[in-house]
Amino acid sequence: MSEEDAASDDPDPTSDDGFESVVATIHERIEPDADERDRLRAVADRLVARAEAAATDRCPDADVIQVGSTARNTWISGDRDIDIFVRFPPDLERERLERYGLEVGHATLPDGHEEYAEHPYVKGTVEGFDIDVVPCFRLESATEIRSAVDRTPFHTEYLEARLDDDLAADVRLTKQFLKGIGAYGSDLRTRGFSGYLTELLVVGYGGFRALLEAAANWHPQVELDPEDHGRARDAGSTDRPFDDPLVVIDPTDPERNVAAVCAPENVARLQHYARSFLENPRTEVFEPTTLEPLSESELHAHLDRRGTTPVAVRFEAPDLVEDQLYPQLQKSVDGIATGLDDRGFDVFRATTMADDTAVIFVELAVSERPAVEAHRGPPIHVRSHAEGFYDAYADDPEAYGPFIAGDRYVTERPREFTTAREFLESDRLFDVGLGAHVETALADEYEVLVGDEITALCGEFGRELRRYFEPRP
Repeated sequence: MSEEDAASDDPDPTSDDGFESVVATIHERIEPDADERDRLRAVADRLVARAEAAATDRCPDADVIQVGSTARNTWISGDRDIDIFVRFPPDLERERLERYGLEVGHATLPDGHEEYAEHPYVKGTVEGFDIDVVPCFRLESATEIRSAVDRTPFHTEYLEARLDDDLAADVRLTKQFLKGIGAYGSDLRTRGFSGYLTELLVVGYGGFRALLEAAANWHPQVELDPEDHGRARDAGSTDRPFDDPLVVIDPTDPERNVAAVCAPENVARLQHYARSFLENPRTEVFEPTTLEPLSESELHAHLDRRGTTPVAVRFEAPDLVEDQLYPQLQKSVDGIATGLDDRGFDVFRATTMADDTAVIFVELAVSERPAVEAHRGPPIHVRSHAEGFYDAYADDPEAYGPFIAGDRYVTERPREFTTAREFLESDRLFDVGLGAHVETALADEYEVLVGDEITALCGEFGRELRRYFEPRP
């Protein structure tokens, strides 16, 4: 039985009172209390002051601001992120900005370590809070940005002017809802709703319930343009600037769709659970599900029931951050699935998994093909091409034909691979589109698992296998 069909202890779920009762319960769970707010504010104020002293010592025109959800009062109890941005004047050379930024970061977080996005920055932990100290340019407009981080202070300024306490509470509620359904986070593994996108949607629609009611009836392409920049839909034009299922024009930058990273599946997932929750409000939707690993016996039962043939390519996971790794894995699973499909193995479904090792997992409807395959030539009336095809196979001792089927020459020739394993273990695997680091890892070493052999994955990927074989919206 699916989550949305499960029985609920929430009172009178179909009534407005039921909706409000559930919402009140979740609000109470996720609202930071006074002590938590005071502790965060004390840490943030101390670190901002420390960063200001270090920044202005190096560049008198620098300043420091706190950004993100903890600055905008949209953070959920238990969140531990404090984002401190060090802004330098735009005429400062980028090389010097990066050097000053790291120096300020280390002065602010003596035990911190360096990480790299578009700028190097310093990350650390203070009293249980995760701190980022990030350098950026102080600009007049987000349209002048030199890197993505330069845009962030404009987001904070825009939303601080529009979020009151009620809307901030509804942002928290919406974030928890999206976390519960597995659609929160703009990282390239999740490809869901970012915090900024969530805030814009709540502000734009006027609250949590209004957003759910709208989302329940969305018909992609969904277009929101908070500041009427005119970029979502050009009147009378079929040449849309964005082709994503959800388009939310950044109010601070009309050239940017805030929802660009959001996968169609996550837009649809929000629609599904919006309808489900409005019909049957319940607290369980707000709680992320922790799956038990799939056991080998359960996996065998699924394989027997489905009658398909799973294949897996397993290799050492490239040493990359997730936002670099998962696009490469996705490109690779697409390429391998296409290679199998093109060779007649009829891909049923495919996915990828990564931990210490990485797996390209493909489920096949066809596990073995005949030793020959039909190769259709051009119509016989296309003389030059038809004669060339005929001559190419007329004296081939391994081919059947050529013969005529309909108006074409056809020959039946030996098939290159009769099983998926043969293809996956051959050098032809490297002819498909693979991510660069994945290709390097495969060239070093990989193993192919077919059928019941995939039970070897249960130890490392039991939860991912349960998610695959017991899918939910």
